[in-house]
Amino acid sequence: MSSEVVKPSGLDLKDRLVGVQRVTKVTKGGRAFGFTAIVVVGDSDKHIVGHGLGKSKEVSEAISKAVEDAKKNLVKIPLFKGTIPHAQKGKFGGGRVLLLPASPGTGVIAGGAIRAVLESVGVKDVLSKNQGSSNPHNVVKATFDALLKLRSADVVAEQRGITLDKLFNG
Repeated sequence: MSSEVVKPSGLDLKDRLVGVQRVTKVTKGGRAFGFTAIVVVGDSDKHIVGHGLGKSKEVSEAISKAVEDAKKNLVKIPLFKGTIPHAQKGKFGGGRVLLLPASPGTGVIAGGAIRAVLESVGVKDVLSKNQGSSNPHNVVKATFDALLKLRSADVVAEQRGITLDKLFNG
């Protein structure tokens, strides 16, 4: 894999809230309500992104826990001219995601959780399709699965033991 783990220190990370759910635990004393939040943090200039889950009795506390969790698993994603280097599928649980590179000026054609992840990475042009579950937890993790499978041209050439020129010109 060409993605690498990154430390959060010294980065200008922006967080995006993907979803907040109210969860209920039924006990003999009644219903106990809590909240879960899923957040994506990223530095769109350096193509660094991470996701996290937070749980708490308060919404704001769940979000802050999710942000801290997201900062613990930051990765760098290889991009090429504002888009992804090649088409890639990702899956997690029932979530299935298809990412396709797009020509300049296309924009980010994605919905909901996929858009939050791709914009946090710093992708300018991409086509995407959510093909499975619309559960934001699974969609975010499936999008990360696809992004982590991406390889840049120089990494592919190095793995094959050939030059970049030979890779593109046969």
